[in-house]
Amino acid sequence: MKRLLAVALTVGLAFAGGAAPAAAQSSDEQIEMQIGQQEYQALQQKGEIITSSPYYATLNPIAQQIKRVADPQYFHPFQFILVHETAPNAFAVPGGNVYVTDSLMKFVQNREELAGVLCHETSHNIHHDVLHLYQKQQKTATAYTIADILANIATGGRSARTIDTVANIGFSLQSANFSREVETAADAKGAMTCAEAGSNPWGMVWLFQQFEKADTGGRMEMLSDHPTDQHRIDDLRRLFAGNPSLFGRFPSNTAYATPLRQAPRTAAVAPARTAAYRHVAAKKPKGMFPPGSGYKF
Repeated sequence: MKRLLAVALTVGLAFAGGAAPAAAQSSDEQIEMQIGQQEYQALQQKGEIITSSPYYATLNPIAQQIKRVADPQYFHPFQFILVHETAPNAFAVPGGNVYVTDSLMKFVQNREELAGVLCHETSHNIHHDVLHLYQKQQKTATAYTIADILANIATGGRSARTIDTVANIGFSLQSANFSREVETAADAKGAMTCAEAGSNPWGMVWLFQQFEKADTGGRMEMLSDHPTDQHRIDDLRRLFAGNPSLFGRFPSNTAYATPLRQAPRTAAVAPARTAAYRHVAAKKPKGMFPPGSGYKF
């Protein structure tokens, strides 16, 4: 949620600075590419980008299978990049980059679980969730700002601190509710992407069940602001039951899962970033978007 809120804020600042949202899709695409480039640079500066790792030998074939379905639905080819973070997680950034932590590569137990995460993340970009979130939050923030101003005028400023606190809490709740809606939609779309790519979408359910059982000493960051694991599992079960033509051929039993092999000793490398991405990113105004712009799984 923190990454997602940062994206909405930075998009808002860009628009407020004169880059008003245009009807032309190319303008929105340019904004998304700029966000993606800045996030990549921020992760690179922190030393989190992993360019060579045995885990790419596991990640790349699954990513290529998903790309065949997801790429035609987005304006830029997806790229899947490993990053070093302590929490098992994945997050999508506008522009097509999907980041997967090395901790998640250790956490997933089978191919279907990993594919489920990747399919879920591509959904955020296919849905253009960042720009849509900004538009909704802009309306919410405006409403709370007006209420705050009127209340302060009515009380002569005596209740300013209390009113500000209530307004902030209300805005946070609105944002959290929208995030849950976004995640539910990404789960559904991700399951469809997996099924269309030939990967068992039950891997998403198996992964949520893993998180429910995992003793992490606290709630994982990747699920801290999202729907409860059981809520998401129930939603997916209903989705699968309601569309047997797409999902009926996939077994729900983990006995049919494909275990991930141990990472080979020879390091594989990340796919090269495309020339189109580098070309668009080169036009990015410096400092336009702060780091931390992306969706957590």
